[in-house]
Amino acid sequence: MKKPFVTLEQLQTITQQYPTPFHLYDEAGIRANARALRAAFAWNPGFTEYFAVKATPNPQILKLLKEEGCGVDCSSLCELMMSDHCGFSGGQIMFSSNDTPAEEFVLAAKLGATINLDDISHVDFLRKTLGYIPKKISCRFNPGGAFTLGESKEGFQVMDNPGQAKYGMTRQQIAQAFKQLKELGAEEFGIHAFLASNTISNEYYPALARILFQLAVELKEETGCHITFINLSGGVGVPYRPEQPANDIAVIGEGVRKAYEEILAPTGMGDVAICTELGRFMLAPYGHLVTRVLHMKHIYKDYVGVDACASNLMRPAIYGAYHHITVMGKEDKPCDHMYDVTGSLCENSDKFAVDRMLPEVEVGDLLVIHDTGAHGHAMGYQYNGRLRSAEVLLCQDGSTRLIRRAETPEDYFATAIWE
Repeated sequence: MKKPFVTLEQLQTITQQYPTPFHLYDEAGIRANARALRAAFAWNPGFTEYFAVKATPNPQILKLLKEEGCGVDCSSLCELMMSDHCGFSGGQIMFSSNDTPAEEFVLAAKLGATINLDDISHVDFLRKTLGYIPKKISCRFNPGGAFTLGESKEGFQVMDNPGQAKYGMTRQQIAQAFKQLKELGAEEFGIHAFLASNTISNEYYPALARILFQLAVELKEETGCHITFINLSGGVGVPYRPEQPANDIAVIGEGVRKAYEEILAPTGMGDVAICTELGRFMLAPYGHLVTRVLHMKHIYKDYVGVDACASNLMRPAIYGAYHHITVMGKEDKPCDHMYDVTGSLCENSDKFAVDRMLPEVEVGDLLVIHDTGAHGHAMGYQYNGRLRSAEVLLCQDGSTRLIRRAETPEDYFATAIWE
């Protein structure tokens, strides 16, 4: 059973100040999770979590994570600009992009960000764009094929299919890129890979680490490059469904440590720093989309119409993604009514839930849609002229703070040319 981090009484007070819908974030939960991550990798002195800005690009969230020792992972010009404005600089910024415009490489270099190259052709593109190659550089690896994890009676569990992904270099290409970069003046090298998304397994990071650690040993021997960091990227997931077990970051960190001690340390590479680029794991459970029931409709199915829509949370509409829903004040009542929970867009996919069993819902009820702290507000859009909602921070002392105002019609029309 998923439990909201806020009570009905708190929400009733909050909604008097901030009209629904809005995204609500739990400061205490975010800070505690960031500290748990750091503790799990404390065995590695150079460890850095580069929070994936794309997951929750809010300046106040970034500043909060900065206070907890996190850096940022950026993938676009605006994310670099936001991170710079929030006080991140130099080694606190990782720039991992693909199909990258020249101006983005220029700004990344200006800020002193560590640039992570997605393709071998980008080596020459970066050199021509900047006129030089940075002393510290990273390359993204894609092993191809299917990434499998563990073996059971049913065989290997397929986690994802890197061979179908547009990201990264082949094994041959990354070795060639390292040699080229070294010839062009690079002195410190990093390896990055992202092989699976939203994994609910304590074994994903350790398995990925073994692949990258072995690759690092081989590349050092083949190229003579000084590899100073290995970036495990993201992919550690969260349990969107109440029956799913949560990952244990302490167990994950220990699994990576064992792989480190077995593969890297014996080869004289015991000084390599470990990096992560977690977004969903860092923020998703600590965000709720708060919405109010506007209408009840009874035709061939029973529908709950709320004041939020896919403009506020599009994952269910585009992926069929599951997000748990709590009817506030009715947590202990039986879930004996089946509903589709819908928004107002002129798209039949604008549904937060389909055939969901809930307590009896009434007009005026407040609903909490769980796990929207990452890839929630960030993926919003303005189809049908529906405007993106506010973001509110529930502070550790129980007070609330507006960290992004709701859009207005003036915002919507601001870029229109009328004459």
